[in-house]
Amino acid sequence: MFFNMEKLKKNGNKKGFVARLGKRRLKENMQLYVLLLPVLIHIFIFFYLPMYGIVIAFQDYVPGDPFLAFNGSTNWVGLENFKSFISSMYFPRLLKNTLVLSGLNLLIGFWVPILFALIVNEIRNLRYKKLVQTASYMPYFISMVVAAGMVISFVERDGLINNIIMAFGGDSVAFRTSAKWFPALYTVTNVWKSFGWNSILYLSAMAAIDPALYEASRIDGAGRIKQMWHITLPMIKPTIAIMLIFAVGEIMTSNTDLILLLYNDATLKAADVFSTYVYRVGILTQKTSLGAAVGLFASTINLIFVFVANKISNKVSDSGLF
Repeated sequence: MFFNMEKLKKNGNKKGFVARLGKRRLKENMQLYVLLLPVLIHIFIFFYLPMYGIVIAFQDYVPGDPFLAFNGSTNWVGLENFKSFISSMYFPRLLKNTLVLSGLNLLIGFWVPILFALIVNEIRNLRYKKLVQTASYMPYFISMVVAAGMVISFVERDGLINNIIMAFGGDSVAFRTSAKWFPALYTVTNVWKSFGWNSILYLSAMAAIDPALYEASRIDGAGRIKQMWHITLPMIKPTIAIMLIFAVGEIMTSNTDLILLLYNDATLKAADVFSTYVYRVGILTQKTSLGAAVGLFASTINLIFVFVANKISNKVSDSGLF
């Protein structure tokens, strides 16, 4: 009895200490929480509240009707929309194209910002360094419509790229109307537009590395390549791991805007992905329930990828989202 009383007293003191510590931290960080509050409200309103609309994936929904009606007018169909999509003739093509385009973007587009950040980090002339960084950020701020229009004008039959090819004695290439060229066109455009902006996070992580590590390595005779390999990369490994998890979690979600602007009927068999199919079916043909089912299917696969990638990352690099 005495032992139990002592144990309860210790647990009570521990809980009281934790409560006091929590209140103190809340008071100390109140300004940060206030700054964060508008962002949390924005996320809740525009990301979490609309999630109740997922229920239309399990209905035969007609635009304009309420999502949930308790008078029996809601036509529930269960998993019928998912079965219809998976058994359709479009599913194999959509799955293949989504994996190919997202895979190329992951294999190439993910590593280019890291390599670029490593190169920029080695530039000693601050004025030239700022110039390179600014030039690399500019494509990100160009409208997607304008960027796609520029790319289309470059790859036309009489565009800049074909003019260069013909100047060296080659033949004009139908980049826009050839399905085999679409993955390369999409990947290069996506990487060009985003690599500079995506490198900011890695440059920030490199800026936080202790300069004493580089000084010690120089004393030991290490050159810049060895410093990058043995100091810079290991120190930013947690950042790389987290960004890789995010990238893997977007495999089933391609850059819809860019694809819609670049593809045409001739390249549809190589460019049609889950997100473009959702646009055509859910918006253009008003099959809202089927479109919602396809979107939910892709999002579920992405969620599974995130959990798997996070688990692997925790084992390999001891870094993860959770």
